[in-house]
Amino acid sequence: MFWKFDLHTTSHIDQLLDREDVTLRELMEEEDVLQECKAQNRRLLLFLSQDHSMQELVNLITEEPSSDLEEKTRFKFPNIACELLTSDVTLINDKLGGDESLLEKLYHFLEQDPPLNPLLASFFSKTIGNLIARKTEQVISFLRKKHNFIGLVLNHLDASAMMDLLLRLISCVEPAPLRQEVLTWLNEEQLIQRLTELMQTERDEERQSNASQTLCDIIRLSRDQANQMPEAMEPDPLLTVLESEENVARLLKSMFEGEKSEASIVNGTQVLLTLLESRRSGLEGLMELYSQGCERSYTVSGSILRAIEPHLKDFQQLLLDPPKKSAILTTVGVLEQPLGNARLHVARLVASLLQTSDHSVCQELCRLNTMDLLLDLFFKYTWNNFLHFQVELCVASILNHSAHTGLQIPTLQNHDEKAVQGSESQKEEGTPGQDSNADPAHTPIHDLFQQCRLVQRILDAWEENDRIQAEGGTRRGNMGHLTRIANTVVQNLEKGQVQSQISDLIKELPEDCRGRWESFVGQTLRETNRRNTVDLVSTHNLHSSSEDDDMESPFPNDLSIQQAFSDYQIQQMTANFVDQFGFNDEEFSEHDENINATFDRIAEINFNIDADDNSANAAAFEACFKERIQQFDDCEEEEDIWEDKEINYATQVKSRSRFGVSSSSDSSPKGPVRNGQRGRGSASEEEEDEEGAAQPPTQTATSKKMGSPQTPQSKSFSKPVPVSNKLPCHLNLIHLIQPVRDLGIDRLAGGGVANCG
Repeated sequence: MFWKFDLHTTSHIDQLLDREDVTLRELMEEEDVLQECKAQNRRLLLFLSQDHSMQELVNLITEEPSSDLEEKTRFKFPNIACELLTSDVTLINDKLGGDESLLEKLYHFLEQDPPLNPLLASFFSKTIGNLIARKTEQVISFLRKKHNFIGLVLNHLDASAMMDLLLRLISCVEPAPLRQEVLTWLNEEQLIQRLTELMQTERDEERQSNASQTLCDIIRLSRDQANQMPEAMEPDPLLTVLESEENVARLLKSMFEGEKSEASIVNGTQVLLTLLESRRSGLEGLMELYSQGCERSYTVSGSILRAIEPHLKDFQQLLLDPPKKSAILTTVGVLEQPLGNARLHVARLVASLLQTSDHSVCQELCRLNTMDLLLDLFFKYTWNNFLHFQVELCVASILNHSAHTGLQIPTLQNHDEKAVQGSESQKEEGTPGQDSNADPAHTPIHDLFQQCRLVQRILDAWEENDRIQAEGGTRRGNMGHLTRIANTVVQNLEKGQVQSQISDLIKELPEDCRGRWESFVGQTLRETNRRNTVDLVSTHNLHSSSEDDDMESPFPNDLSIQQAFSDYQIQQMTANFVDQFGFNDEEFSEHDENINATFDRIAEINFNIDADDNSANAAAFEACFKERIQQFDDCEEEEDIWEDKEINYATQVKSRSRFGVSSSSDSSPKGPVRNGQRGRGSASEEEEDEEGAAQPPTQTATSKKMGSPQTPQSKSFSKPVPVSNKLPCHLNLIHLIQPVRDLGIDRLAGGGVANCG
């Protein structure tokens, strides 16, 4: 920032500070007071750190402004006061964190009756949070003396600023030993248990939502910080309580006790989904894990799964009988019974549970026919892509993880030993933790193909969609996800870990259904995949300018493109123009087909000079040629090239601008039309070097004074100078031939051809 480098102009604040009766409000009226504060204006900081100034700043952020003030300026000074107190200036931090009377005044804000003013609550939370980060020991010591601090914060949890304050206590305390003390203190205050109680259905929805979000954030923050700390450190007590079976059971009880509300179910399910999150996934997470020298697991704790399993029937009932919702109007019509957020979250929970591949949970889901209900909803709500995606995840999890349902699920790092003991006790008690004693008829993959009739549903839905589209209807909204589900089945049938199981299940289908499936896979699905994989823009040949120029062009290398380009060039030209200048399609197609080729041929302008060898025009040309072109002799006295001379001329030639339209001349062409060639000519070198000074006879003569710069003296020319791309419509002969060599004209007299390329 610019204030760090003192790149600021003289402020009016210094003039105000010269006054003995200056007030804090007067200084806060200045627009640059915050910039001056951050720029370490010493006089300003000394004024702000005085006791009366600090007391007034704290009052501004903790007391409700007068309602008599205009609304747009009512919170102006509280906002500026908050910015000054949190400007991260050492002098202000020391004064605020070291003065207990100021901390008491801040703390008194929490003792008000709810609800708090949300804007003042944000000012208070930001100020306390800054002190927690900058004056950690003093502020933590002060707060721990307040036995009701956690209770007051939770009492105002309907304000989201209080949620931020709790998260700062967990994440912003350094060093690690002090942070561990704070976590222990929060655990002793039963923070997690109190937050869980706020999830009960009788609580207001805003408080439930903030409590749920706080628990989710604590889980993620604690797991991330636990990954970064050394193994010797004690486990996070808050995370230990959150992942305990007792706490999960308490959460589920608060969700389903009493009258079911959608808010309680959704908020509680969000906490469960966070607990079921894997902290790392895929090879990247595994490599990061071993690169840190850590062998801890990133999978889900078994205690969480054991607590959820008895309540799966309650979630199943939600799919059958969700909280009542009124009809809603959508873009595809009126939806009498919407899916609802509760059932969508149940689908998300089922997908997460299936991804854990826990055998006991999967068996219970099969027993309850949960997948059958989800597929019913999939085909009923054809326009709810949120639901479609979750059902697709469920099918993919069953097909990809069925071979691993017998593996014991490791636990999170805070419960490794406890989980191992729990697994051993489950084996001793005969809990279905292995696949060896499982009934194959009740495995998820058998349930998916037999009980849920996945193949038949795919075929029926596809045929129904084809019928609707044939009648002029709209393609169903779930067809994309249905295509992906069908592809997942085919891929696992070809090379998946459960290839043999799927093959056997397909063979057990009725013969007509098996034939329809084979036809669908070989024709319909293959054609759909082909259409879906067509690139809208071909990019495989794109290359940078630094690569070889002979690489293939990214554009289609087709003669039809060249023909279209040629047609476009002459689309506005008259037939007479084409006949005169001799352009035709073959000339363009004979050129290099690469579109990156140079446009030499297009730059060539072939035209006739209306002059025969024996005509007066030819004589005029020869006379002018002899006068203007002289042999170069170093011994000759150099002539003034800017000397004006009177020149007579009497002919005009046809010309056209590059890619332009022709203009008619006074006489029609008589000579043949030929393509000019650069650097070649039929005239001899003696004719080119011949000197002459005769004035040409005039035929429709006009005279004009003009400058005649002479070609610089030289023995020879290395190459012709290119002519301008655009020529005037009527070009005088003398303009064309002066200097002759510079124009690259091989032969003009007698119907010659000029190359202006």
